Amino acid sequence: MRIDILTLFPGMCEAVLSESILKRARGAGLVDIRCRDIRPYTRDKHHRVDDSPYGGGYGLVMQAQPVYDCFCALRDECGAKPHLIYLSPAGQTLTQQRVRELAHMEHIALLCGHYEGMDQRVLDEIVDEEISIGDYVLTGGELPALVVADSITRMLPGVLAADEAFEKESHYASLLEYPQYTKPPVWRDRAVPEILLGGHHEKIEQWQRQQMLRRTLERRPDLLEKADLSVQDVLYLYTFPQSASLPFLYDKLADGCEAFVRTQKKVSPTSLQRKLKADYALCVRLLDTMQSRGIVSAHEKGKPRIVLAQEPAE
Repeated sequence: MRIDILTLFPGMCEAVLSESILKRARGAGLVDIRCRDIRPYTRDKHHRVDDSPYGGGYGLVMQAQPVYDCFCALRDECGAKPHLIYLSPAGQTLTQQRVRELAHMEHIALLCGHYEGMDQRVLDEIVDEEISIGDYVLTGGELPALVVADSITRMLPGVLAADEAFEKESHYASLLEYPQYTKPPVWRDRAVPEILLGGHHEKIEQWQRQQMLRRTLERRPDLLEKADLSVQDVLYLYTFPQSASLPFLYDKLADGCEAFVRTQKKVSPTSLQRKLKADYALCVRLLDTMQSRGIVSAHEKGKPRIVLAQEPAE
């Protein structure tokens, strides 16, 4: 994959690109990241790339001509137009989902603004999308461009030791990462959770999953709506009072319950309770939902509900 950064400050970008994982990925040929200086493309004899805004206002605005010529030079060099992203606080907020999508592209270019912005005409002419890394304003687009380049690079095959290295990181699956610990086992009277010291990998994975769910519920409950949650995940979240304020969790639980119920010939609140290890009242409510969806038939009190046969797929 190739990433080009169009900037007035290539040295600033190279300083970051020449360290850590980005340096190793570039050195191994896993990603081709280049910085292209916009300033040499100006036609102004004083090498200016900005001017005062029409209509008045504070500060200076980057001119369209040097930005356009810089982009055209890149396009001609590559023989095709790269997907051009303008880093702007007015853009769509960057998400892990968008990072995954961008990581599948062959060539993207990141356009860095500066001063008070950029002539809108060149943005309308060449930009494919605008991306923001948050609801705040920075001096220029270089730091956001580096954030985008870093987030994409670590998703590329071979950059990290294994896919699991990023699959369990915060936001990858709309969940926050679980807490991490290293030696010593006790520091300032704070001990590493005992379960991490036992070597039981299945229990450790369960603990890590539960910590991800709990952290997300406590800190970013909005993320849970997009997360891929199992029935067991939702039932664990239901052990915390905060879950009561998230009605979409019940919908996720009902969907998972429906998948199970469809495999049964008969199902009752008690049998569902045994399967889910859930509260009896919740199981009654879930079967009422299944009945409203037409998955189970009406029943006499105390009798098992009958699962309706699924209609053949068209």
